[in-house]
Amino acid sequence: MINEINTKNENDKTLLEKGLKLPIMEEFYTIQGEGYNTGKAAYFIRVGGCDVGCHWCDVKESWNPNLHPLTDIKVVIDNMKKFPAKSIVVTGGEPSIYNLTEITKQLKKEHVELFIETSGAYHLTGTWDWICLSPKKTIQPLKENYKLAHELKIIVFNKDDFKWAEEQAKHVSPNCKLYLQPEWSKLEQMLPQIIDYVKNNPKWNISLQTHKYMNIP
Repeated sequence: MINEINTKNENDKTLLEKGLKLPIMEEFYTIQGEGYNTGKAAYFIRVGGCDVGCHWCDVKESWNPNLHPLTDIKVVIDNMKKFPAKSIVVTGGEPSIYNLTEITKQLKKEHVELFIETSGAYHLTGTWDWICLSPKKTIQPLKENYKLAHELKIIVFNKDDFKWAEEQAKHVSPNCKLYLQPEWSKLEQMLPQIIDYVKNNPKWNISLQTHKYMNIP
């Protein structure tokens, strides 16, 4: 997908490939709403570009990288430093499309912890304190990314996703935290089923999009 980004010149293309510029959709300081790190204040960096194509995605405007400006990572880091953030979440879109080595290197100099949320569809670069792997059926994770995951988060849209979750759980390390999260539009239908499933299969935990309950971005 990186080859599909319309760069203004060869220099921008080089900077993109080196990870010195990234297509940034948005940045914001908020509370992490889901998964293992729920409740932490965190600065979110959302990169544009994704070809995984989840039909229930709630940020489809992130899919086309050309809608989002190529931004110098120094600008991103300066924006982050305006807030008392100690945790940084890089998300998308699909962040693993890009070279994240340099931005994580520079962010680490600010003594913050770095989290990434990824489908694992591409080779993962950068240095991370926490890797949330959220596999999608449309493009499954690379085998190498399963063992890197600290957290496996499966979005449950229908009852078939419980079987999918168990198949995915076979590939992660024994210490990986396992989460089932109801897809928001199916919350009333799927949450009772998830509750029963977790009670019967206590290796799993429930993740909720608590930021939506609290009406925060």
